[in-house]
Amino acid sequence: MGELRDRFWQLDLAELTRAEWEALCDGCGRCCLHKVEDADTGRIYDTNVACKLLDTATGLCSDYRHRKARVPDCLRLTAGNVNDLPWLPQTCAYRRRARGEALPDWHYLLSGDRDAVRKAGVSVHNRVISETDAGPLEHHMVDWEEEP
Repeated sequence: MGELRDRFWQLDLAELTRAEWEALCDGCGRCCLHKVEDADTGRIYDTNVACKLLDTATGLCSDYRHRKARVPDCLRLTAGNVNDLPWLPQTCAYRRRARGEALPDWHYLLSGDRDAVRKAGVSVHNRVISETDAGPLEHHMVDWEEEP
């Protein structure tokens, strides 16, 4: 994965190496969920419907390396676009660091526990359904922001 600098997560996002950028992800899986936009108001609603590549049991992408080839509209987060994505959860490490905020205590880089994101109730792990099984998105709207 590459060399990670000590406390790299405190650096500005633009300063991170590719390996550090990838390591910053807390693995919650919420960016891999479908959203519903109200055509009249533009409001974006969360759903519990996951991309077909998301392993619903683990909350991790099953083919991360080839995701763009298999899901062309999969969005790659960058330091340049993270501030323009209002649907990213408030807990997202990229969003928090872009705003100059610290990582939450449960983030694995601080806690040392990769499962801490699930224990904190932030992960989609075993809480979502695959788009291949879901049916209409309107039947799966949730309010993730009410989560811890």
